Amino acid sequence: MDFFVTTALGLIAAIPVTLLLFVASAIGASVIAAGLVAAQQSRATRPIAQAWIFVFRGTPLLLQIFMVYYGLAALGPVRHGWLWPAFREPLFCAWLAMTCCCSAYIAEVLRGALNAIPTGQIEAALACGMNPAVRLRRVIVPQMLRLALPAYGNELVMMIKSTSLASSITVLDVTGVASQVIAHSYRTLEVFCLAAGVYLAMTAALTALLRRIERSLAPAGSRRA
Repeated sequence: MDFFVTTALGLIAAIPVTLLLFVASAIGASVIAAGLVAAQQSRATRPIAQAWIFVFRGTPLLLQIFMVYYGLAALGPVRHGWLWPAFREPLFCAWLAMTCCCSAYIAEVLRGALNAIPTGQIEAALACGMNPAVRLRRVIVPQMLRLALPAYGNELVMMIKSTSLASSITVLDVTGVASQVIAHSYRTLEVFCLAAGVYLAMTAALTALLRRIERSLAPAGSRRA
């Protein structure tokens, strides 16, 4: 019993590292994704955005983490330059890889939501004399958020589970701590079951939050009790 209590407390203590990686990656990926969607609206920058999305959606996240941590960090300009203090930190490398990878998926979610906005509403905004900034703020963005939220929320759930890959480069998140405990105790099944319970709790809390946000964004007549 003492083993389970001690292990559970150790895993709980690692939750802040997992949440930090998740929140930072979600923010960074969302910002880049918005830029990618904007870039796809211009013929000049569309190929760049499409190449970014193709590369990061087409290669495994684990491989990208290894390429950043073991590849980019080994380059001379990085290793001997001003970027080295950041690239020598496994948490930063995991964040960079997750941000770049997830931005490609989120960009596709946002692009789909943008394309789903009825053309008539854009035309109505133009007829009302709205300038691009007002049109974006009052017509496009609110509808994009409402349309994208279910798929965007699914990406966030996948991201919080993908943080477990950071343990492969020695980040002591929930999975990293679980691996350390297993290395000393050899009690694989029990430790991984406890770790799975921690991830289930985090994803359940995130799912509940996303559902509340989704209900708040729904039109008043369609909200469920």
